[in-house]
Amino acid sequence: MASKSESKEPVNEQIVANTYGAMRSELNQIYSKITELEMEVSEHSLVINAIQPLDQSRRCYRMIGGVLVERTIKEVLPAVQRNKEGLEEVITRLNEALEKKKKEIADFEAKYKIRIKKSDSDVKDESSKKEGSAQGVLVGPASSSG
Repeated sequence: MASKSESKEPVNEQIVANTYGAMRSELNQIYSKITELEMEVSEHSLVINAIQPLDQSRRCYRMIGGVLVERTIKEVLPAVQRNKEGLEEVITRLNEALEKKKKEIADFEAKYKIRIKKSDSDVKDESSKKEGSAQGVLVGPASSSG
């Protein structure tokens, strides 16, 4: 009977490792999407700041579905502002999903006692520096953006 549990153990460890890897991958995808959308919000802000002080009847061009259309600033400015607000709402929801996923991963790590092994180069790098440093994505707290 001991041999059966030994043969099943690596399968369970592999399943746990695969599940954990998938969760980490999903977390990284959420980080990437948030970063991408924050860049779009930044671009929208630049456009809004550039055209807001101009004459409202002035011509401007806007890309809609891959087609460049001619409009006036009066028509384009509200649409760009609505798009920016929509993007900010999506970022807020993604930050909430990110926090849920982080908690889920932390619970999973605690449940299965998962620890991340450092590669030899990371260990050497850390021991040679006086201050510890971590590799990866540097992201501020999600709650501070609201």
